[in-house]
Amino acid sequence: MQREAGSSVGRYVISSVIGRGGLSTVYSAHDTLLDRDVAIKVFSSHATSKELVRLQEAEARLAGKLNHHALTTLYDAGVETSDPERPQIYLVMEHVVGADLKSRLRRSTLNPLQLAYLGTDLNSALAYMHENGFVHCDIKPANVLISSRDEATRLRGKLTDFGIASIIGAHGGKGTTTGTAAYLAPEQVDGGDPTVATDTYALGLVLIEAFTGKLEFPGTMEETAVARLHRDPRVPAELPPDVAGILRDMVERDPTKRISARVAAERFERAAARLIAVEKGGVDIFAEPAVEETKDEKSRVDAVHRYGVLDTPPDEAFDRITRLAGRVLDSPISFVSIVDSDRVFHKSRLGADIEQVSREDSLCPITIEMGTPWYVSDIEIDERTRDNELLAANGVRAYAAAPMITTDGHSIGALCVYDTRPRTFSSDDLNYLEELAAIAMHELELRLAARRLAFERR
Repeated sequence: MQREAGSSVGRYVISSVIGRGGLSTVYSAHDTLLDRDVAIKVFSSHATSKELVRLQEAEARLAGKLNHHALTTLYDAGVETSDPERPQIYLVMEHVVGADLKSRLRRSTLNPLQLAYLGTDLNSALAYMHENGFVHCDIKPANVLISSRDEATRLRGKLTDFGIASIIGAHGGKGTTTGTAAYLAPEQVDGGDPTVATDTYALGLVLIEAFTGKLEFPGTMEETAVARLHRDPRVPAELPPDVAGILRDMVERDPTKRISARVAAERFERAAARLIAVEKGGVDIFAEPAVEETKDEKSRVDAVHRYGVLDTPPDEAFDRITRLAGRVLDSPISFVSIVDSDRVFHKSRLGADIEQVSREDSLCPITIEMGTPWYVSDIEIDERTRDNELLAANGVRAYAAAPMITTDGHSIGALCVYDTRPRTFSSDDLNYLEELAAIAMHELELRLAARRLAFERR
């Protein structure tokens, strides 16, 4: 039974209906004690059986355990007993001013930067849920809230509605097909249980829809379910390559090849940073290299050669830096690498005795192009690295690096570390690499200055 405006649930006064689902109705309301607006989820089913009570309480416990900026926050829970014979459990949550994504898309689709922001927020929230042992199981536009706060400058999204997730927590998910048909993963259509990978797939479909405004797999329940068994989702060609690559990796038909929500969040965050740089600087980072960039590469290679380091033997000063990098970041392999026009020279190496490789086989050229510290959590699945046969042959799975930048702004090489297991690197890890790379660069600058001084004295 729908509750009228002005009626009360506990100390909360109902304002209006926000949304309805098969199991509950969500209202906007006002907390008369704390004088704040809230959202109240009132379960449609009366708690007349122990099973219903157990499941509804499970959702309350789940929501209460999770605390993340991109998940709706649970404030309170209670039982409404105006009818003592038919009590109803309700949840009191933060009220997000804005609309759900389904409603938002009726107005307009998202541009690439907004999509990258939303992908960052929702994948970060999903990763947090997964790392705490929960699977959402019902990711769809109606369960994504878009805050109207600062929407013009930084779109913010939140995941909501953990009802099905609480049931999975209670039952284990065996023998069930949960979620909305249009967003099921292929393995669920085949009868598989919900997993973290099925969440990632569903979110990938939601993000594609946020850009196109269209369901990727429309039709009846049978049509939408079967379609994904026969084709991959279509990732729009109009998207920037890095954003499109993330989405493709989220909606891989093979769940073992999908990236994790954590990796997707990190990659979306980097994509957003690059898109912001494009907006501010007016530089199209997705365009083909211009003539000026070719000239910049020539200047960069000239800078490499002026240090006279390519043909020198291994150096103890650099060896200390690679040892320190390996120790601080707990990585078995580390290099000080100098990037020439066609080769990458490892001037110091720990854990792998490889003197040089072609540019195509190294990740250092990516580092010098980016000009900032970065990392790859899993080389085998990241689109930038998964086709690298040399890395695969040597059993490396993770990579982090910081560029070596000259005083006149040229990236001539990198301090990099590799690991033999997939892993993430923290911001502190990248800061350490950046500082150590700066020390290596300072050593080269000192040597160059000493050579010039000696030459001038002759």
